[in-house]
Amino acid sequence: MSVDNNPVQSKAMQRYTTISTLVILGLLLATLIFNTGSMIHGQLLRLGEQFFGAPAENIQYSFLRGGETAELGCDPNPNIDALVAAEMAKPLDEIELLLGNSAKDPVVVRQSIESAAAVCQEKAAFMKNVQKHLTPAVKVFRTVEKSFYGLFHYGQKRVDILLMLMLAVAAITTTVGMHHIGIRPAHSRKDYVVYSSSMILACVLVLVSYASYINLQLGSGVPIEKKAWAIHLLWIGAFVGMLLVSVYKFIKPPVSTEEGNYGKAFLAIPLFASMAIISTLVYLFVQNYAAATAVYLGVMPGQAGLFISLALFIWAGMLLKQTNVVDAFVNVIRPLHLAPETVTWVLMIGAGFATAFTGASGVFVIAAGAIIYREVLHAGGRRQYAVATTAMSGSLGVVLSPCLLIVLIAALNKEVTTDLLFAKGIWVFILTTTVFYILSLLLAQDKFRLAPLNKALPAVLNNLKFVLPYVVIFVIGYYAYYLLLDTKLDEFSAPVIMPVVILGVLAWDQYLKASGKTISPKALAYTSEHAVKPKGVMKSLFEATSETQSHIGALILLMALSIGVGGLIERSELMPQVVEYLNLESTLAMITLTVVMMVIVGMLMDPFGAAILVSGTVAPVAYKMGVDPVHFWMIVLTAFELGYLSPPVALNQLLARQVVGEEEILKGELETKGRGFYWRYERWLLPVIVMGFCLLLVAYVPYYFGVFDYYPSKF
Repeated sequence: MSVDNNPVQSKAMQRYTTISTLVILGLLLATLIFNTGSMIHGQLLRLGEQFFGAPAENIQYSFLRGGETAELGCDPNPNIDALVAAEMAKPLDEIELLLGNSAKDPVVVRQSIESAAAVCQEKAAFMKNVQKHLTPAVKVFRTVEKSFYGLFHYGQKRVDILLMLMLAVAAITTTVGMHHIGIRPAHSRKDYVVYSSSMILACVLVLVSYASYINLQLGSGVPIEKKAWAIHLLWIGAFVGMLLVSVYKFIKPPVSTEEGNYGKAFLAIPLFASMAIISTLVYLFVQNYAAATAVYLGVMPGQAGLFISLALFIWAGMLLKQTNVVDAFVNVIRPLHLAPETVTWVLMIGAGFATAFTGASGVFVIAAGAIIYREVLHAGGRRQYAVATTAMSGSLGVVLSPCLLIVLIAALNKEVTTDLLFAKGIWVFILTTTVFYILSLLLAQDKFRLAPLNKALPAVLNNLKFVLPYVVIFVIGYYAYYLLLDTKLDEFSAPVIMPVVILGVLAWDQYLKASGKTISPKALAYTSEHAVKPKGVMKSLFEATSETQSHIGALILLMALSIGVGGLIERSELMPQVVEYLNLESTLAMITLTVVMMVIVGMLMDPFGAAILVSGTVAPVAYKMGVDPVHFWMIVLTAFELGYLSPPVALNQLLARQVVGEEEILKGELETKGRGFYWRYERWLLPVIVMGFCLLLVAYVPYYFGVFDYYPSKF
């Protein structure tokens, strides 16, 4: 991230950031309240049925909820003779004429009216019985239950507005701090010029697209709904805000002593700005569809629940970053003095599951990447190796439950379910971590190392007791939701439960710091040097939320524009044309094409936008070509993981570089100066080799060995 060194800008930025942080905190808490309100309401309905229903009289609580307002809708004591006379006076209807009737039968008419009156009398008697059960206790309980219903229903109807408000505020804040994701951060004067210029151009083009989109809607003659107008205005407000900030940054850029050069400066252009400029220009001048970018931006509010969940996961990750919980867990294995490769393998397994619970690979790299990096270094690992590990720590867990990417894929593809994908994903995770460990050992000089157990084990057990409170907090949080709200921790509830649990962890962690206690009395010196200092729960919460909004603005905005790029590829019909051009006739050929295409897509796009693109373009073709849907998505996810770690974008490498720091990257380059090609570029090559080899195994082994719906006869 770049640093704003202009004192005037810094003060203004601090004021705005403080206000926006409070707004984002309020929106995140509101989201938790709305979702928890839904859980509480569901449990209240069950309690209502249990305590206030009368099964013997066939009266359920659902009848008692609206006992006074329920309308009978009929007359239990009608004048039957008058009704029969009125009916007989009416002409035959079309159905009676089709049946060949020439006249109405008064006996049949009377029987029909008498039957309706009898049903109405039964209904009136039932409603009278319901009124008897409307006790004061029922009315009090009903008021509470309906209040929670109103709460979650209000939030549920406005989840898209909530997302857009959160994104608009966060996007402007990210622009104020110049924290948008680029291949390299802006440092020099020329960097700032190019950075701000690209932001101005991107914002102007998107606003032009939005103007065209609204003009088309107004010209269609179909009125725009109020909610749609609100979403349009929030998108426009976000880009107008970013435009104004970027213009100000262009006129008064941050102070820098470095002049720089334009060659490197173009690498500082935010990725989302590049996507916005390229896609919108193509839409404007090639496809003659100026409104396209705005149309594809409208996809995001349609998946608002998913992106709100991602925002909550980001918040959980930043809250986790404010604690020493990762240090506490790592401290358990430190006394064993394991070889760096073994330490790294253990960390990678833990990071994989943590990645799944933080919803997106980049979030975990941001939250815990620095700890993983220095832990590998402390164990004796090479700097290049440590950076590679940090980047990979956010990639391997995307196939594990409850990762949001899997949830999105299952929502977009009726051929697969989250259960099926998670069941196969665990094997892919085992494969990738195992291959990583084996390759690490082959490259290691000191392959195995273990401290004497008679000395190490007491320290391990001593450090383990400092982990137990965190485990207890997690267990309490899990069972509180499970027992009180009948909600299990899964891919749907995790975005709500995890921030609440981590808030408990944060409170405990700050209590330890405030009381002068450490993770362990025998903690190593470097642990205390890097440990989070005591600052209080509220300040930690504020700092975590401040970081959260920058990442929401950077990551989710990148995803939004990535959907636009995906739309550009989809509209060009490039992928179907490739399939047709290659004249693929076998399942194996389609698998090979999927491998190549998905790696390229993963290199250029964020996973969520890529998943939406692939679901609408490549997936249907692959299914028709005989590729098993679950196998197809295992190939795609593994290819995406490889793409996240490969140039030209390599998002996880960018984030790893950000959390590790430029100084450490330069030290790593100096350490390997004069050595062989692999050692100089290990941070790039190790992840690519591991994930590339695993991708080949995932793609072809199931096909040849009868996994999924394939048969060995295809040898």
